[in-house]
Amino acid sequence: MDTVLGVDACRGGWVGVAWSGASVTTHFATTIAELADRAGPLAVIAIDIPIGLPDHTCRQADLAAREFIRPRQSSVFMTPVRATLDVRQHQRANAINRERTGQGMSIQAFSLLPKIKEVDDWRSRAPCRVVEIHPEVSFTELAGTPPPPKKTWAGAERRRELLSEAGLTLAGPLGEAGKAGVDDVLDAAVAAWTARRVHQGEAIPLPSHPETFSDGVSAAIWR
Repeated sequence: MDTVLGVDACRGGWVGVAWSGASVTTHFATTIAELADRAGPLAVIAIDIPIGLPDHTCRQADLAAREFIRPRQSSVFMTPVRATLDVRQHQRANAINRERTGQGMSIQAFSLLPKIKEVDDWRSRAPCRVVEIHPEVSFTELAGTPPPPKKTWAGAERRRELLSEAGLTLAGPLGEAGKAGVDDVLDAAVAAWTARRVHQGEAIPLPSHPETFSDGVSAAIWR
């Protein structure tokens, strides 16, 4: 099976881009499990969400990714510690994270806790290998340098151009992905590009020697 799936969180659920040779299909679902099922038999799933959660430290994967994409390093937030997964108040989650790592938790990271928990709960029963990516890391790897900011016209067009040159062309109404933003679809697409590299044995992890925490999962951002 050569089909890979790139996934990004979006408003209302998840958007996925399945890529198999010249075939590109888009999918939307409210849960990650449903999305994986809709995409059909898969070789690798690459997802823009932390996998492998720290207990008392900052992840080397996040630090390495920040260094790799300078000057876009602010787009990589530090992964919350596992003890915050079920916390529903930012003030409390921030305090726990600061106590354990010496750093607070951004609102962006806090807002993603339900998605992080969803993937953490699902990963062990996923239909294939699941790896973590970061879109800015993947686009930087693809372009050789960080592209313009993704919220700009130039940034969106450059990303589409890079994907097309790599053989992954996004065109038309994009099916159910119409429920997601332009940047969400582009991020899912570059996740699919990285998933293909993982499947072919060409992808590189950040850091080069992934960490393992108490959850037993290797923590690395693939590019």
